[in-house]
Amino acid sequence: MLIVNRLSPQGLNQAYALDGQVGAQISTQISTQVSTQISGKVSLPVATRMHGGTDTLGKPTYDFSTNSNALGPCPEVLTQIRLSDCASYPDPDYHSLRNALAAWHQVSAQRIMLAASASEFIFRISMLVGQRNQDKQDNQSKRFAHSQKTVWVPPHSYGDYVLAGRAAGLDVVENCRSADLIWACEPGSPLGQNQIGLAEMITAKSGNAQVVLDCAYQALRLSGCSSLSPEQRDACWQLFTPNKALGLTGVRGAYVIAPLHAETWQQRLEQMAASWPLGSHAVTMLSAWTLPSVQEWLLKSLETLRQWKQRQIALCTDLGWQIEPSDTNFFCVTPNRKIQEHRTDFLHAMRAQGIKLRHAGSFGLDDSFRMRVLSPPMQDAFHRAVKQYSPNF
Repeated sequence: MLIVNRLSPQGLNQAYALDGQVGAQISTQISTQVSTQISGKVSLPVATRMHGGTDTLGKPTYDFSTNSNALGPCPEVLTQIRLSDCASYPDPDYHSLRNALAAWHQVSAQRIMLAASASEFIFRISMLVGQRNQDKQDNQSKRFAHSQKTVWVPPHSYGDYVLAGRAAGLDVVENCRSADLIWACEPGSPLGQNQIGLAEMITAKSGNAQVVLDCAYQALRLSGCSSLSPEQRDACWQLFTPNKALGLTGVRGAYVIAPLHAETWQQRLEQMAASWPLGSHAVTMLSAWTLPSVQEWLLKSLETLRQWKQRQIALCTDLGWQIEPSDTNFFCVTPNRKIQEHRTDFLHAMRAQGIKLRHAGSFGLDDSFRMRVLSPPMQDAFHRAVKQYSPNF
């Protein structure tokens, strides 16, 4: 996951990636004027790709750094994936998959779009918005009108939103009302909370603005509810990535529900897609996502995650760490001052024991870690490790 910190230069200049040289500090060598506003535009630093999960040291034994469902992989879906027909091309138009997803969401199949991943669609729609040359008819001849397109991203959000915008030539703006492309994620990462003012933002957007609602963590909500009405959701491009909820993040594949009355945009986005964006494994995963038995497994896993979450919060509290409120299977914590002062050494020591945490500095939360909820034995291993090494920090 690539993340850009819009609010704090320190968060970027002191971001820690546990990859290669474990716990090594990354110096981005950027201007400290991260949130400088120039003529309504935001001057952002060069983004740094930072990921949770597997790194050059391999798969962490106790991986708190991703947002995947710790009860996964879903056994039924995993079995079906292993039985997938990988010897043949999938249907290039994915008729059965589109119909299954449309029926499950109770929308027209014509509104269903498919993508190789969430990131692939993020880049695709950004590129479409960034096509500045628009044909205009003028005295029976065509001319090109050049207009600089813009994008707005939430303060704490997935960095591909900005990276894709830059690749598409979009300017990042502070005021969402002036943006051509607006990104939203509810519940969002890293805080696992609803996006403040999202409903009002959708209502107030300009007529031509495109709003993309990233629904990556909707299925991993443990409390609370969406702030949007069905009508407001129908005004957005709704982007779904079930692999997180299924505990199958190694299988890439996503789908989108297009807004109502967005046929022209949808046609252009389909034209920009590569042939066969989904392989057989992704088709199987997304098809299985609609099965009642799979959804029943998910609901039961959420019940367990709620219990595990309360236990994990209690252990973090015992360590003297501050807990941020969250509605999801992940949350942010702020450790004690000593650990903050020696963050590199602390993360290095944890990773050496197979424990990987996600420093949230690149999200603009310099003093915090983001943690997903894991099983009690893994929680205990983390608690023991911090207790054992805390005197050193």
